Amino acid sequence: MNHLLCFGFGFSARALAARLDRREWKIFATSRDAEGIAEINAQGFHGLPFASSLQIAADVTHLLISAPPGEHGDPVLQWFQAQLQELSKSLKWLGYLSTMGVYGDRRGEWVDEDSPLEPTTARGQRRLEAERSWLMLHKDYGLPVHLFRLAGIYGPGRNQLLTVRDGSARRIIKPGQIFSRIHVEDIAGVLAASIAKPNPGRVYNVCDDEPCPPQEVVAYAADLLGLPVPPEIPFEEAELSPMAKSFYAESKRVSNGRMKTELRYNLLFPNYREGLRALLQTLPVY
Repeated sequence: MNHLLCFGFGFSARALAARLDRREWKIFATSRDAEGIAEINAQGFHGLPFASSLQIAADVTHLLISAPPGEHGDPVLQWFQAQLQELSKSLKWLGYLSTMGVYGDRRGEWVDEDSPLEPTTARGQRRLEAERSWLMLHKDYGLPVHLFRLAGIYGPGRNQLLTVRDGSARRIIKPGQIFSRIHVEDIAGVLAASIAKPNPGRVYNVCDDEPCPPQEVVAYAADLLGLPVPPEIPFEEAELSPMAKSFYAESKRVSNGRMKTELRYNLLFPNYREGLRALLQTLPVY
């Protein structure tokens, strides 16, 4: 019986857990509060407190790290590094979920896993420091660390169809702005493919085949719904939050070639159009 422990149980971790065969896996996940633990239990998994007092079970075979680093570093490394080192001989796979922010701004040019890492935001720098720390654990102690740099995530309950329908979507225009994105089910598929074919120390970009300007996705979602396309808003007039501004501070096209060739993974949703069309079929009616 495989034993997966998820540090953090957000969108991507839940998708992986739902994909795994419960006859072959027992799945535990952490949360910082009692409500979150209760929700994990309600979904049929096992909730644990995300606290420094947590003892990682000796029979854990797989770890997924989706908790983001904070201003003081990666909380999992801060609290559990000694325990992780002790598990180095028994762990089969450890996945760390990072972001494309480690590449920084490339002005719309292509990047792959071997491109220089030059983050331009504080969040991107924290991610890069966390990546390096995890890879050092692989180098020094043999932990089977795999890094997954995720593009912008969408899926059920979290997509432009919902924002267009509720009126909150905005078509912000910044010339030359390019984003990559990925459906959450494809994230789960890539993680499962890596679990089936571990290659410790490897880094994978997880994104679809078609980077594009974000306003195109909003317009397509509106067309699918038969609703008016939201008006264009120049970036300079958009009044964005600091978080949103940080996303628009970087523009790049991300290659997913390694994900396809090494993991033999075929995307369920190669572009946003296929992803949104599938989500349209499951959109809640109200």
